[in-house]
Amino acid sequence: MTTTQPTDSRAPLSANAVLRVPPAPPAAAAAYFGASLAFHADVSDVAAVLAGGETPGFVVIDSRSTESWDQGHVPGALHLPTALIPEQAAKLLDKAVPVVTYCWGPGCNGGTRAALALAELGYQVKEMLGGIEYWIREGFEVETWEGRERRAADPLTAPVGSDNCGC
Repeated sequence: MTTTQPTDSRAPLSANAVLRVPPAPPAAAAAYFGASLAFHADVSDVAAVLAGGETPGFVVIDSRSTESWDQGHVPGALHLPTALIPEQAAKLLDKAVPVVTYCWGPGCNGGTRAALALAELGYQVKEMLGGIEYWIREGFEVETWEGRERRAADPLTAPVGSDNCGC
């Protein structure tokens, strides 16, 4: 069976799945990606600021369950499961201090739901992309009731021998 492309040059069919929908105009792309940075924080950026030794200017919130928190969390993070945000946020957080939320990882929207709940209460909020999964995969320390531990970085997510990807 052979297929033919239309002869009308105004509407060529593209076999290229990437360009089947053309890229947005540069101004629209700049607006979209600029907005994305206002809503998201990178794991390595959060880690670098927290390791800097100065007041970070934000609070990190782990929105997972107690069992998940106990398995390991970002050192210095506050534990505030999403379901408890409406009743406990005002007791734990200052609306003048931005909040960075996280949950398990890219396959979980718990950090997004926590960020939404906080934003609806009037907090400035960003979500940490990759969650605790990428925090661990990039080789940053986690804290448990037994202390802190660090696993080797996954070379597919972070360069070996460096604390950031250079982007």
